[in-house]
Amino acid sequence: MLDLLRTVVSFAVVLGVLISVHEFGHYLAARLCGVHVEAFSIGFGRALATWRDRRGTEWRLAMLPLGGYVKLHGQEPLETVSAEERARWLPGRAFREKPLGARAVVVAAGPIANFILAFVLFTMLFATAGRPVVQPIVNAVVPESAAATAGLKPGDRIVAIGRHPIGSFAEIQHLIEARPDRSLVLTVLRHGRTIHLSARTGATRLAGRRIGMLGISGNTTAFTRLGPLASLAAAGRESWTVGAVTLGGVWQIITTRRGSAELGGPLRIAELSGRVAALGIASLVSFIAVLSINLGLINLLPIPVLDGGHLLFYLAEALHGRPLSARAQEIGLRAGLALLLFIFVFATWNDLIHLGAVHWVRSL
Repeated sequence: MLDLLRTVVSFAVVLGVLISVHEFGHYLAARLCGVHVEAFSIGFGRALATWRDRRGTEWRLAMLPLGGYVKLHGQEPLETVSAEERARWLPGRAFREKPLGARAVVVAAGPIANFILAFVLFTMLFATAGRPVVQPIVNAVVPESAAATAGLKPGDRIVAIGRHPIGSFAEIQHLIEARPDRSLVLTVLRHGRTIHLSARTGATRLAGRRIGMLGISGNTTAFTRLGPLASLAAAGRESWTVGAVTLGGVWQIITTRRGSAELGGPLRIAELSGRVAALGIASLVSFIAVLSINLGLINLLPIPVLDGGHLLFYLAEALHGRPLSARAQEIGLRAGLALLLFIFVFATWNDLIHLGAVHWVRSL
C-alpha cells in the first residue's frame, strides 16, 4: 500500500509540475502579447478552489490533478463566431485578432517553457547534488562475450583501453563501439592490483553501421558537484543530449528500426515515477527534467490538436496569406485527435503488458 501511495503521489506531482509549467508558458506569452486570459486551471473536473486576480483571470484548482489548461479570450476560429459574440470581445485583447506572429509565439511558449524547466532543473542538480557519472566499473559480464573470454569479472575497474585513460563507463562505450573486431589491451584495477587483459571485441550492426561489442554493463554512479558556470554548460549539454535521444527514438519507432513495444504511456510513467521517487529527491527532479524535454518535443510534433499542429496551421496561413478554412481545420483536428487516441490506447496496452496485467488476466 505504501508503494502504491508513493506511486500515485509521485505521478500526480510529476504530471502536475510538467503540465502547469507548460500552461504557464502559454499564459505568460499571452500576457506579453496583450491577449486576455480568461481562465488558468490546474487539473480537470470540478473546481475545488477558485479565485480571480485583478486582471480578470480566473484561477482554478480542480479535482483531477492530471493536467490543466489555459483559456484564452477569443481563441475560437473566426468562422465559427457569430457577429454578436465577436462584438463582445474585448477590443485588442482577443487571441484571434492578434497578428500571426503573436499567435505563434503564444502557442510555441508552452513547449519552450518545458525546455526552460529542464535546463533550470539540470543546472540546480549539477550545482547541488552533482552531475551523475557512471563509473567504469564492471557490474555484470555477458557469458561467452568478448569480456568473458578476456577474463573480466564483476567489480573490475577499467582504467585504460590501450593508451586511452578511462574516466567513465560512457568512455568505454565510445571506444569499444568505434572498434569492431579489434584486439585491445585493457588495463584493469582488481582488488587494488593493476592487471592487463587482452580482448578481441565482437561486432554487430546498429542503425546501418557496424559497431564493436565487449559484453559488460555498469551501474555504479558517482556524483560530481559543479560550479555555477560549469553547471550551466553541463545542463545545456544534457538537455541537448536528452532531446536528441528522444527525437532519435521517435524516428526509429516511426521507421520500424525500433520495436513499438518500447512506446510507453501514462501507466509506465506512473510506475517509473514511484520507482524514481524511492531513490530520492535528486532522482525525481532529474526524471521530471527528462520528461519535461519529452513533453516539449512531443507537443511540437506537427499533429493537429498539439501545439505543433497549430503551428503547422499558422505556417499554411503564412504561405497562403489567409487562414485555412474552418472545414479544413476541423478535418485536421479530428484526424489528429483520432491519431492521439490510437497512440494512447496502444501505449496503454503496452503498459499493461509491461506491468503483467495482460498475463494475469489470461491466467485467470
